[in-house]
Amino acid sequence: MMSTSRLPLFFYASLLVPLVSHSLVLQRDPYVLHDCSTSGNVSSNSTFRANLNTLISNLSSNTQINYGFYSFSAGEGTNKVYATGLCRADLTTTDCSTCVNNSAHELLKLCPNEKEGIMWYMNCTVRYSNNSIFGAIEYTPTRALVAGRVSNLTESNEVLKTLFYVLRVGASAGGDFGKVAVGNASYKSQNSTIYGLMQCSPDLSESDCSNCLVGAQSYFQDCCSENAGVRILAPSCNLRIESEQFYDSTLGESPPSLSPPPVPAKSISPPPAPAKSISPPPAPAKSISPPPAPAKSISPPLVPSKGKGSNSSKIIITIVVVIILVVIITCICICISLRKKKKEKKNCLSNPDVLTGSTCEAVDEISSTESLHFHFPTIRVATDNFSDANKLGQGGFGVVYKGRLSNGQEIAVKRLSPGSGQGDLEFKNEILLVAKLRHRNLVKLRGFCLEGCERLLIYEFVPNGSLDQVIFDPAKRAYLDWQTRYKIIEGIARGLLYLHEDSRLRIIHRDLKTSNILLDDEMNPKIADFGLARLVILDQTHINTNRIVGTYGYMAPEYAYHGHFSLKSDVFSFGVLVLEMICGQKNGYFRNEENGEDLLTYAWTNWRNMTASNIIDPTLGVGSTTEIIRCIHIGLLCVQENAADRLTMASVVLMLNSNSITLSVPSRPAFFIHRNVEPDSQSDQSILLASTNDASITTLHPR
Repeated sequence: MMSTSRLPLFFYASLLVPLVSHSLVLQRDPYVLHDCSTSGNVSSNSTFRANLNTLISNLSSNTQINYGFYSFSAGEGTNKVYATGLCRADLTTTDCSTCVNNSAHELLKLCPNEKEGIMWYMNCTVRYSNNSIFGAIEYTPTRALVAGRVSNLTESNEVLKTLFYVLRVGASAGGDFGKVAVGNASYKSQNSTIYGLMQCSPDLSESDCSNCLVGAQSYFQDCCSENAGVRILAPSCNLRIESEQFYDSTLGESPPSLSPPPVPAKSISPPPAPAKSISPPPAPAKSISPPPAPAKSISPPLVPSKGKGSNSSKIIITIVVVIILVVIITCICICISLRKKKKEKKNCLSNPDVLTGSTCEAVDEISSTESLHFHFPTIRVATDNFSDANKLGQGGFGVVYKGRLSNGQEIAVKRLSPGSGQGDLEFKNEILLVAKLRHRNLVKLRGFCLEGCERLLIYEFVPNGSLDQVIFDPAKRAYLDWQTRYKIIEGIARGLLYLHEDSRLRIIHRDLKTSNILLDDEMNPKIADFGLARLVILDQTHINTNRIVGTYGYMAPEYAYHGHFSLKSDVFSFGVLVLEMICGQKNGYFRNEENGEDLLTYAWTNWRNMTASNIIDPTLGVGSTTEIIRCIHIGLLCVQENAADRLTMASVVLMLNSNSITLSVPSRPAFFIHRNVEPDSQSDQSILLASTNDASITTLHPR
């Protein structure tokens, strides 16, 4: 969402002292972190900035706050500004107003020209945006502050697992203090206590709050599970643990719904004297552990000693018989279930219109994304029963329809074709990968539907369609001036950088091309179609595959010929895309009439001969020639034949934002693989799986 703010190391160190110290002085709100958006700038005398100044000035003066939460908006149309402020729930109204006021004005100084910004103080969070943020979950940017180390990581993970569960359930359900929950747990081996807090913006739904906290907990596991003091800071929620109590005891007066489930609750020790953290009142608290009296009911009734042996034998026989019956019944149920699923899958392939009410094949991996699930009747109504009037486009794996939900939200529905093996793989990939990704230059997955034979992917609706429909259309591309094209190139680069380095996962897209870039109403690019994407582990340099998929013209040579793909494969595709943006012609169809050069070689030849103007799209008209030639230079460095000679996406983003960086001299680019190429006899014949007609992507045509 926003670029990372860099703070000096000594400043971080100074923050760790209040993080792990037992300080309840709420009036002191030291600056923690901030983040400014890079999506666009505004001038200091613009209407947007005036609305923002008015909004920030009045934010903390609102007397009608709920659970320490402020929400305001100002202005109209594209100049409308939205802002929120959220305090820790145990702050008084005065302390909350002071914290919000200080952080809001500080944020204006640190982000003087940006359209979005966020500031985390020790006791409050302030955000503003040009997009509505009310009731909307936002995962990024996420930051962490840490201190100390745990002595027993295994025990810590086990104790925190239960504590986090209880806090997440309590915060999501809400209570007298809004969507916040506090509590503590004991480390037996250390004879010590850990204190925790989870909090969401009160305007989030219960499921969104839970999802946000799950994301914060995952971030904690990835970065900070070995630390004794941790703060995970996200726009919509936050998580905090410390070795000493850092919250006011009044937050413990929570409704019974915050009490933990019976089994895990044993690891939650009751707090000290106040005993008002997330545990219920004293009397009901006994229900956390099995009470003595009911426990006796497990044993058989007392009988005279002379009949004891006989009764014991009968009991043992009864238990054995019951166990055998349970095992037999379980096996029968499993067999019936497997047979039913096999028959159902057969029905799916033979009659796609039959809905059986369950899945065509088990997809256990996506059970964790259940909150994104849509019911098929809901989508059928939204698309007017998948009418042709709402059809946006069609690709190799299905058709895309425009839809409108009951709340007015517009969506794009990708309906995968039944019986397609590649479609099944794509479906799982897109849910598992895209659902975990959050970046303004990636298309957002709104949800999915998996009922009977129907497999639907629900995305945000992007009104301006795909980039190839504009840049390769002689009439339409005339409206893409250089400033717009440069913004698109930079946005794609940032999206790829997020996939390669900044997300919690490291992902290779494998099918980056103009038809997989969607444009929103402000012509911001969004990378789409993750059906061919692959997840790689850190420090993994490359992967081999026997199944080569993608699109000719964008595939790196080492991937097309040998099945080797890496992050540099995406870099190659990006370089091709940059050169296409500059010349306005598709690589796969470009052919220099004089010497038969392909686009990459033609661009390199003209750059070397200082005649780069030959490849610049004539419709660009007035533009920064120096900046265009620099982009040609960057594009050529991305399409080098040797993968090691290509740039990284981090270098690309840096070069696009700074003209002071010296660029190396590019060698002749890789030979372009034409659509009619025949695989070498020694090469893997699976190269024929590569797309020659863009079938791996569903092209969107907005209406």
